[in-house]
Amino acid sequence: MLADPALVDAAAVSTARAAAQEEAGAEPVGAHVGVLAEDEASVTHLFEAAHAGYRGWNWAVTVAFAGPGTPVSVSEVVLLPGDDALVAPDWVPWNERVRAGDLGVGDLLPPREDDPRLVPGYVASDDPAVEEVALEVGLGRVRVLSREGVLDAASRWHGGDFGPRSDMARSAPATCGTCGFYVRVAGSLGAAFGVCANELTPADGHVVHVEYGCGAHSEVEVEGGPAVPVADVVYDDAVLDVEVNEPAAENTPPAADAAPAAVEAAPAAVEAASAQPAAEAVPADAAPAEVAPAAVEEPAAVEEPVAETPAGSADESGR
Repeated sequence: MLADPALVDAAAVSTARAAAQEEAGAEPVGAHVGVLAEDEASVTHLFEAAHAGYRGWNWAVTVAFAGPGTPVSVSEVVLLPGDDALVAPDWVPWNERVRAGDLGVGDLLPPREDDPRLVPGYVASDDPAVEEVALEVGLGRVRVLSREGVLDAASRWHGGDFGPRSDMARSAPATCGTCGFYVRVAGSLGAAFGVCANELTPADGHVVHVEYGCGAHSEVEVEGGPAVPVADVVYDDAVLDVEVNEPAAENTPPAADAAPAAVEAAPAAVEAASAQPAAEAVPADAAPAEVAPAAVEEPAAVEEPVAETPAGSADESGR
């Protein structure tokens, strides 16, 4: 849209600046930054604002021109935010401003009158059997969860920190559905949700999905081992080093030295046998028994002289 040239010439800009300065008071008015055409007879001149805390804001001065022979007049002067101005957030209705986690101790938060998450309940019955079932499905309360409320809660819990797709659930050895600490909730939500009763887990007291899981599952078994990490074995002490020590020569005489000693002892035994009377002569069969203790390791060398000598002595005494 093309405006009258008289609205954008130097005189019109000067008139608009004077009007902005009058509105700004002692604050200086910045440079002229643009013109916005409103229609064929009016435009808006923009000047930078120097007010503290109004960075990016502009003075907007709208001027009009009635035609040739008439001066440019000022219609209005306002302070408007520019593209990079710091402005307040968009308006949010009061009933939509409360967010999850805003409710504090002592705060009251009534539901909306037309809250789609709630539906009316029903009057309680006098039949105990009916009451037991009615309590589980919510009968006897003024309002209960609607189908929309159930689906909304299920969707929120499923995608939360205790849902089946969380990092904890993906690294768990098993799911909550098989855990002894899992307490199923009542109603239709009990098919997929329950409450964790293990105080050692981050999910204790929270609603968890049946496919959620953590490392504190009731059926987890850990292989026994030392409580303190043990380093790799450097020296194998399971193998014993055995060294056989040979006996010293002076402590254990060799078998070869025992034979001469037995031979030397044999003549002495023969002489003793010759000096005895004939009645006490040693039979040939018994002689080796007396000599045997002196020559245990060489019995053959002792038997031969003992058997011959007593026999000769017995013949001489008989004559």
